[in-house]
This record gives sequence, C-alpha cells and structure tokens, in this order.
Amino acid sequence: MAKKKSKFRHISINKKKFYFYEIKWWDILGDSGHASSKEFDSMKPALMTTTGYVYSKDKKHLKTFASYDDNEESFSDRNVFPIGCIKELKKIEI
Repeated sequence: MAKKKSKFRHISINKKKFYFYEIKWWDILGDSGHASSKEFDSMKPALMTTTGYVYSKDKKHLKTFASYDDNEESFSDRNVFPIGCIKELKKIEI
C-alpha cells in the first residue's frame, strides 16, 4: 500500500515529522520615555509573525525551531512562546 503524501510542508528527523507553521503572536511594547496620557492610552502590543517548524506544543508553551542538522538530531534558532501570546497558528501547505 502506498503512503499518502502530506500536503503540508514538513521535515522528518529520527522518524518524527515536524510541520512548518506561520505563527502570529503578541509581543510586549515598552517605552522608557515621558509620554502624555493620550500617548499612553494609544500603546498596544505588537502583532509579530514568525515562521518555523513546531517542535512541540502543550497547554502552556509552543516550542519552535528554524534550523536543524541534516546528520544528527540537533536544532537551532529556537523559540519558546507562552501559549497566551499566540494569536494564530497556520500550518503551511506545500
């Protein structure tokens, strides 16, 4: 029986699949200067976009990586996001 090909971009490391995602998340906005109440009221967190492979996800954290070693199980460009900061996770199609 032929294997069904995944329509989503992924890699396999040690027989485990890691899927590629676009992640939209809220980042803290800070300022150490003087500001009026009007300027302060208009401050909003920054909506950021990150792309990478999802290493793992649970109720508290999303772990991602963007680089990996082709010859051994080694990951680089790693991030750990608190789940509360995640606005959207979108699996990328091939």
